[in-house]
Amino acid sequence: MKELFRKFSHRASEAVGSPAAFILALVILLGWGFSGPLFHYSDTWQLVINTATTIVTFLMVFLIQNTQNRDAKALHLKLDELIRSIKGARNTMVNLEELSDEELETLQAQFRRIGEKYTRISTRIEEVAEIIEDAGTEKQPPKPNHRGAEK
Repeated sequence: MKELFRKFSHRASEAVGSPAAFILALVILLGWGFSGPLFHYSDTWQLVINTATTIVTFLMVFLIQNTQNRDAKALHLKLDELIRSIKGARNTMVNLEELSDEELETLQAQFRRIGEKYTRISTRIEEVAEIIEDAGTEKQPPKPNHRGAEK
């Protein structure tokens, strides 16, 4: 049953995400809109589009969620493989999605501190580079003019 639903949701998400599906939906809406005068803009006429869009939206939620869950799982597996393969990477980062919200917040705070530390270091490096550059331009002798005499 799971495999059947997976195949169906994959094909359905590809189909409804296509330009042809968008054009079809647009044609249906335009047809409904232009049919208004024919049905005197009745309650039934309005109920048709409201019911249809509600049903389609309800079903699309499940298809989209299935596709997103599958994509997220595949992405996590790829990232886990990269983490395992890189020397020096913290293997504790594998399966982070299994941590509690509190553990994720703690880890996020650690990365925020690391980011702030490297931002400060980067700023200092830029300041030192600027000082060195300024010092280098101050010690350069004046450039001679076209006759070889100094300005």
